[in-house]
Amino acid sequence: MLFEKLGLGEKTLKAINDCGYTQPTPIQEKAIPLILMSRDVVGLAQTGTGKTASFTLPMIEILSGGRAKARMPRSLILTPTRELAAQIAENFDTYGKYHNLEKALLVGGTSMDKQIQKLDRGVDVLIATPGRLLDLFERGKILLTDIKVFVIDEADRMLDMGFIPDIEKIASILPFSRQTLLFSATMPPVIRKLTEKFLSNPKEVSVTLPSSTAENVEQFLVWTDSKRKMEVLAGIIKQDNVKNAFIFCNRKRDIDGLSKFLFSRGYAAKGLHGDMAQAKRTETFQAFKDSEFDLLICSDVAARGLDVSNMSHVFNFDVPFNAEDYIHRIGRTGRAGKVGRAWTFACKDDVKFVDAVEALIKKKITVQKAGGGKNSFGSVPKTVKAVDNKSKASHSKGQEKSKGQEKKQKTFKACSVKPVKQECKKSGNKPSQGGIQGFGSDIPDFFDN
Repeated sequence: MLFEKLGLGEKTLKAINDCGYTQPTPIQEKAIPLILMSRDVVGLAQTGTGKTASFTLPMIEILSGGRAKARMPRSLILTPTRELAAQIAENFDTYGKYHNLEKALLVGGTSMDKQIQKLDRGVDVLIATPGRLLDLFERGKILLTDIKVFVIDEADRMLDMGFIPDIEKIASILPFSRQTLLFSATMPPVIRKLTEKFLSNPKEVSVTLPSSTAENVEQFLVWTDSKRKMEVLAGIIKQDNVKNAFIFCNRKRDIDGLSKFLFSRGYAAKGLHGDMAQAKRTETFQAFKDSEFDLLICSDVAARGLDVSNMSHVFNFDVPFNAEDYIHRIGRTGRAGKVGRAWTFACKDDVKFVDAVEALIKKKITVQKAGGGKNSFGSVPKTVKAVDNKSKASHSKGQEKSKGQEKKQKTFKACSVKPVKQECKKSGNKPSQGGIQGFGSDIPDFFDN
């Protein structure tokens, strides 16, 4: 199907054509006609499926015929993070450039006075995080009585971050006659109850199973120990000739240390987490999108919704505590039909978290195990209850080898490689690392298959 068949107007179609798009993604094909019919919609879609455009495109059409009044926005989009709010704003800039629509971002970490000034001039589209929106509402700086379209984006992430009470409060003060759209990657019971309470006879559209991972993402698991994880990570980055990657840590305090370590190994790496000032967060993420550096070490604040083109790899430096975060983390790669790789590093204390992830995705993650020698890693803990047969056989075979056996094995040599001194410009000029390699069925050569 072509975009022309979805009911979008000429100006919007022209903007889409300017981007080089001709065919909608499955979620866009299903959701856009329903939204244009003023139906309430529940959209279940993984990240990277074109979900944002599935509601921004029809919203542009719906809002194109009116004009906003001072402090009375005509539509409201709630998002869990500032970065996702900024990305949605970019969608309106891209697809609404031939329409005379005004938008405003209401997020924490930025000047409230400037946001109030924007509201005073009148905005058609208000993109906000729950906390800042309620703050301004309670100060009497904004009226929500003219909202025609209400969007809750990344609803399951809102649940994880404790925003459900705020969403319920906001929804209760919006006009009853509004159109409500809710998008989520998963549908836990709390979110289901939210849809039953605040949506009117919604039409549910789904393009993938809620707890599945993208088929075009190759997933690998490496068992190691906490003292050697950084060296193991650096070795795989080198062996896979990583073009760009998200590297996820569970703890914000680990991000800066890992960033410095990778930079010392000659990689252009920077950190991103919630304790950074908003201006710095925005600057860092934009520089990453512009390929000014290769490796973004981040907390889960960056795990949802943030789209970077042609992302080759995702690394879970830590196994996520919440199994569903695994799906959203690795969803940063393998987007728009492209192939990606996801590596997860686990220690012996992470067994229960690995089991939870594998139970959720309903399959075993391929375990990769290095060869012998003092720099080897990847021994599967005996406490792991279930690993694939190949991994069991490989591990068992490794244990049976005698100390006197002279058979040569490939070893992981990253630990012995001296850091390559490469100079990165302040603009983020990245060290040369060659082209993308490592996709397909091949395995890095330091692994013993």
